[in-house]
Amino acid sequence: MNGEVDGIHPWLVEAEQAIHGDPTTVHAFFPAVGRKVGREPLYPDTDPDGLIHGTVDDRGRARLLAVLADVLTPFRLAQEVIDLYRYGDSAERSGVLRALHLLPAGPGAGSIVENVRWIVEDALRTNDTRLVAAALGPFSARHLPAGSWRHGVLKCLFLGVPIDAIAGLQLRSDAELVRMVTDYAAERTSAGRAVPADAKRLLEAST
Repeated sequence: MNGEVDGIHPWLVEAEQAIHGDPTTVHAFFPAVGRKVGREPLYPDTDPDGLIHGTVDDRGRARLLAVLADVLTPFRLAQEVIDLYRYGDSAERSGVLRALHLLPAGPGAGSIVENVRWIVEDALRTNDTRLVAAALGPFSARHLPAGSWRHGVLKCLFLGVPIDAIAGLQLRSDAELVRMVTDYAAERTSAGRAVPADAKRLLEAST
């Protein structure tokens, strides 16, 4: 258990305390999370690639961002989150994406949602399956425009990201998404290529 107490790695506890006292230290702690607490998938038996539920370091980085959300003004918080994503590697970016729903988004939160939404759109332009999966979490389910969200779902089908990784799929699925997936399936069939099982699942759920 790596010396965990109450399920929390002691290094994370120290990092959280340090960031609470000096938020700028997050830039030193954030890159070190994987090395200190591990990079394993949270549920290796059912999600061996960590695409649906994320990884140990994703969860650790989410805890650090939650501390930032407690101690920074909305404007500073948005800037720090953007910098952590912009200058981070793939693992750090995944951690940011999976924690976006923890940021304040209600009255008094300023323009945090508008400021950080581009992070999700940037991740969906990549072919990194970890980033695409992380980008379609609860934050996107609530705040990503319909067009961008639908294209994100299609991106998952293209890259083989499990649709179980998409938060709010059942609630946000609409006739336009079904049309897009139907066209995608027809194109693959016409080209003599197999239609992914997840595309079939999505279409079956719409009937």
